[in-house]
Amino acid sequence: MNIEIKKSKKPVKYEDALILMEKRLLDINQNNNKDLIWVLKHDSVYTAGTSFDKNDVIDSSINIIKTNRGGKITYHGPGQLIFYFVIDLNKRKKDIRTFISLIEKTIIDTLQFYNIDTFSDKENIGIWYNDNSVIKKVGAIGLRVSKWIAYHGFSLNVNNDLKKYSAIIPCGIKDKGITNLKEIKDQNYDELEDKLIQNFTLNLENLTF
Repeated sequence: MNIEIKKSKKPVKYEDALILMEKRLLDINQNNNKDLIWVLKHDSVYTAGTSFDKNDVIDSSINIIKTNRGGKITYHGPGQLIFYFVIDLNKRKKDIRTFISLIEKTIIDTLQFYNIDTFSDKENIGIWYNDNSVIKKVGAIGLRVSKWIAYHGFSLNVNNDLKKYSAIIPCGIKDKGITNLKEIKDQNYDELEDKLIQNFTLNLENLTF
């Protein structure tokens, strides 16, 4: 599969990541570059998607970057895995719901490798974990599609500081919690990004017309 896979060791500024993805989108649209998978980390940042509601901000002192991805407000920071992509759906099945299901399956299948059972929810997009009947989000998904090129991606909480979420109502969902993989099961997640890339690319191969 003709996809560039990029892994950034040092944290990438959110704004810089947006610029790179927007540039790649234009290049792909003009047939000047290949699809992209980009795994990275961000320093602490709150981002607001196109459905952002200011009432979801609890601490008014935080700095928020408004972005063109779908969804509401969320937090990115150390200990969180960011999985961005720029994928041309013109070459595949042009169905956004199917593509979101592909992302959900990628995360769920990957976490099953670590003996962690998670699930998706059509009402509340993301990946969820049942913690003794308390439903908590472990993965957030936010997309934008332009000319049938899908970009942005998902984040997965590994060992990040969950207190950072107290400044907001994450994704505008009031009745559910937030967790991370270390809190669910304290084990080695060093291979996590490689497993996600492997499952994502495998699922993409099955996304046909």
